[in-house]
Amino acid sequence: MNRIGVLTSGGDSPGMNACIRSVVRHGMARGMEVIGYRRGYEGLIDNDGIRMTSRSVSGIMQTGGTILQTARSKRFLDPDVRAEMVQRLKADGLDGLVVVGGNGSFRGAVELVALGMPVAGVPASIDNDIGGTDMAVGVDTCLNTIISAVDKIKDTAGSLPRPFIIEVMGRKSGYLALLAGLACGAEMVVIPEEPVELQALGKIIVDAYHRGKSMFICLVSEGATVTAREITDYLKLHIPPEGGGPRLSILGYIQRGGSPSAFDRILATRMGVAAVNALADGQHSHMVGLNGNRITATPFLEAAAMTPTIEPGLSEMAVTLSQ
Repeated sequence: MNRIGVLTSGGDSPGMNACIRSVVRHGMARGMEVIGYRRGYEGLIDNDGIRMTSRSVSGIMQTGGTILQTARSKRFLDPDVRAEMVQRLKADGLDGLVVVGGNGSFRGAVELVALGMPVAGVPASIDNDIGGTDMAVGVDTCLNTIISAVDKIKDTAGSLPRPFIIEVMGRKSGYLALLAGLACGAEMVVIPEEPVELQALGKIIVDAYHRGKSMFICLVSEGATVTAREITDYLKLHIPPEGGGPRLSILGYIQRGGSPSAFDRILATRMGVAAVNALADGQHSHMVGLNGNRITATPFLEAAAMTPTIEPGLSEMAVTLSQ
């Protein structure tokens, strides 16, 4: 491996910059030239790459987002475009590629490997929905952002008693909602892994209101079977406005940004080093991941077959402690 590339793809995650820094500096320490490709696979197709140096990644570890930017590429779905792109990359002397992203990015990586381009993946997704790793880069920072927002909302919920319905990100994973609910002491958590009925769920909140409960925080994962807006609309029909009608808060994109936590900076750094080593050691179709406290390498296809699950008992714990 004399020349490798690095790109960030899919949704941005806090810690991506720390990973880029790690790949560049560790790659250089191993005698490699490192090319940073802008805008993910779009930049790879357009050959929008720059030679990275130790100085070009100086001072980026503490910043959110990604200095290489990211994008979703429809052109990459065309087999002819991919084949032509890989042929050009090889002609340019590129020996391997580090892809920092989520499940969609890794499906693209598998296609590149099939065309003879060695790839190592670094899982970066705030949803924590990637198989083969206990944690992805960006999850811890996102979780802390949610907790900070909910803590502030609780100040208002306690001062002006009314139920607050708060939607958090997560797609089809309830990890963020459940862990934030435990950390914030939420009265209810609604996640995709546990389907619920609107009427049964709403009745619990309405009954709590009529019992005079001074505060009710309900965290709803965006991929749940019942949406935060549906819950709010139901409560508006059963809790009079003068009695402190329900309030809906959708946290949205504030969850993606911000300076990465110490955990994410260290995790991203460790994974970046491991990805470079994987390429150098001949693991050319692997995703690095955190398992226990060890950084491991798992074949892309094997990782894709793993279904991330929430630790058994956490939901029951959340219910018990919310009483």
